[in-house]
Amino acid sequence: MMASSTSSSIEHIMLAASEQLQVPSNITKFKIGLCQLSVTSEKNHNLACACNSIKAAVKCGARLVVLSEMWNCPYSNDYFAKFAEDFENEDASPTFSMLSEAACSHGITIVGGSVPESSDGQLYNTSCVFGPDGKLKAKHRKVHLFDIEIPGDITFKESDFFAAGDNQPLWTQQFFNADVGRIGIGICHDIRFPELAALYRGKGAHIICYPGAFNISTGELLWEVMQRARAADNQLFVATCSPSRDSSGSYAIWGHSTLVGPSGEIIATSGHEETLVVAEIDYSKIELQRKGLPLDKQKRADIYLSR
Repeated sequence: MMASSTSSSIEHIMLAASEQLQVPSNITKFKIGLCQLSVTSEKNHNLACACNSIKAAVKCGARLVVLSEMWNCPYSNDYFAKFAEDFENEDASPTFSMLSEAACSHGITIVGGSVPESSDGQLYNTSCVFGPDGKLKAKHRKVHLFDIEIPGDITFKESDFFAAGDNQPLWTQQFFNADVGRIGIGICHDIRFPELAALYRGKGAHIICYPGAFNISTGELLWEVMQRARAADNQLFVATCSPSRDSSGSYAIWGHSTLVGPSGEIIATSGHEETLVVAEIDYSKIELQRKGLPLDKQKRADIYLSR
């Protein structure tokens, strides 16, 4: 009896999620910029390059700009603590300040990739989102840390130096704005977990942005596959942004920043070099895909929860 009640409740949530996707006509189309930067061991240089790349994206018409995972800091334990910033102290957080000022001066929304955050004696891999007014709209701490051990290939344990985020990302009414719609945020390894993407889908997200730094081994096998799967499963847009492969540090990065559409199609992508990807997002494609293939109505919560 309880299982039946729970199933009915979940079915109702699924239908409600489908119904709440009402995309205002004035934000149906816009351009997104993905800044694939070459990261160095000089923090100020990285900030300047990111600032220039954001400007270039704006000149190309981008209203939403996404940076990569660890774009202000080499992906190495030798730098995380040294480059970490306390976002509560904006005067001592040049990365936070630069992103806020850039969003405000250009009147755009910026998904600030991810950078090492210092908070209460812990280090977090954190993404901050700034609105056109320069104010912080959302903050996401990487939930799923990348721990991997494949003999003869790669051994890496992100949990040795970062703590995992343990709360849902911050959502505010302002985050659903007239510029770029509702955005979900994940960082790199978060993309491997469909549950997080489904959570965003249920909250009415139009696009999920995943700043990431997949290594060459997992990147070649999974980077494109994961993006297309998350987009197709949830019938929304997925944007990823990676550092370029020639970034500093011993961690070999795959690159290939990409925009994927709601049917799983690749709209735009890059190679592994430093570059800027600018592409158009058309939210009307979401509604068309969901009307043509109504996955929410076809889901069988009564079966999923009865076993």
